Amino acid sequence: MQKTLNVGLIQSDLVWENPEQNRLNFTKKIESISNEVDVIILPEMFTTGFTMNAKAVAETMKGETVAWMQGAALKNNAAIVGSIIILEDETFFNRLLFVEPSGNIIFYNKRHTFTLVGEHKIYKAGKEKVIIDYKGWKICPQICYDLRFPVWARNTEDYDVLLYVANWPKPRISAWDALLKARAIENMTYCIGVNRVGTDGVNSEYSGHTAVYDVLGKQITSFQPHKEQIEIVTLEKRHIEAYRNKLKFLNDRDTFNLM
Repeated sequence: MQKTLNVGLIQSDLVWENPEQNRLNFTKKIESISNEVDVIILPEMFTTGFTMNAKAVAETMKGETVAWMQGAALKNNAAIVGSIIILEDETFFNRLLFVEPSGNIIFYNKRHTFTLVGEHKIYKAGKEKVIIDYKGWKICPQICYDLRFPVWARNTEDYDVLLYVANWPKPRISAWDALLKARAIENMTYCIGVNRVGTDGVNSEYSGHTAVYDVLGKQITSFQPHKEQIEIVTLEKRHIEAYRNKLKFLNDRDTFNLM
């Protein structure tokens, strides 16, 4: 079990519906990371941007992007994380992939599809909450709109890290900031949110605000809005353990079942 977890966060612009170019761009960004890291996190739909044109750009689990992620994970000896559009059994998913250096893949399908733009009409919603055990750290991955639903993120598994990848637009960025901080505090966990920057193919603008919050809701990153940027942050098990032992708030959490 590792007592620390070094995480690389990549806040990036995305080329609209162009997986090949986005893979090339992220290859360069990942290669620029000189520190040793355990996990590298990319935004939601990092090969395409947040598009409803799934038929044109969807891939399979045996496609080029999955193979690229496996190669990058092996080469950098770090798990590569991000969501892409997956076609499976004639159904589209907004699927987060956690690809380990061994090539092993753990995935999470976005539960809360963004009805405001009709994501629910194109992509099938996931039904399973996923907890990843990586190097002794329990990580709960979620995607963008999931952030607005605290019951889905409720820490009943004693996970260590709550992780969101996103294409969260600039007009509602204050909600992103507030909700990431709230999810950290209420779940007594590190909360990571990796968001994109730039403007997409339907003229939605993104300002980034990628951040990591500790269990008390303190921001421990310093990303600049609107800028492509990479930052490495070290998460510490002793920080989680110290405050969970001192402030036993999770012992008083409600019990419930999601239908």
